[in-house]
Amino acid sequence: MEVNEDLAQIIIGCKNGESQSFSKIIDLYSSRCYGYFYRLTGNTDISDELLSELFVKLVEKIKTYNGGSFEGWLFRVASNIFHDFLRSKQRQQKVLDIRKFEADSEIIEEKKSDGELVDKLQIQLSKLDEDTRELMMLRFYSELSFKEIAEMRSEPIGTTLAKLHRGLKKLKENMEG
Repeated sequence: MEVNEDLAQIIIGCKNGESQSFSKIIDLYSSRCYGYFYRLTGNTDISDELLSELFVKLVEKIKTYNGGSFEGWLFRVASNIFHDFLRSKQRQQKVLDIRKFEADSEIIEEKKSDGELVDKLQIQLSKLDEDTRELMMLRFYSELSFKEIAEMRSEPIGTTLAKLHRGLKKLKENMEG
């Protein structure tokens, strides 16, 4: 999806350093970006931290956006932040501990002590490899097109489609099993 005129004006404002324009971008994309991070990490605190980092990077890097899909560009920055996060040893261990806890949970509908239901989808997503989980979040939660995802990942669209198909098949098997 190409940038519409209103968004184009907001982006020009951001490139000119207008704080109101940055506020509009945050209003437009914060919930989708937060959801993207949350589905990848399963942790609200980490998701908040990554979202904050994303919008700091947005301020720093907005001048590198040169047209095309703004959402594709924004989620490429978000993906880079997530991968930087994973490379950090201290934080990576925290995510692995959370994932291990979720993967070890056998009772899907058991209530937590605070009364929340365990999210079966989140548990099954956590059992997929990082690359597949990210691909699914970009497509279904962040609503990027296959073309945008393929371009972002620098791979042929057929490869993206095949990976997504295999990931969905595995997720379905996990959900039914």
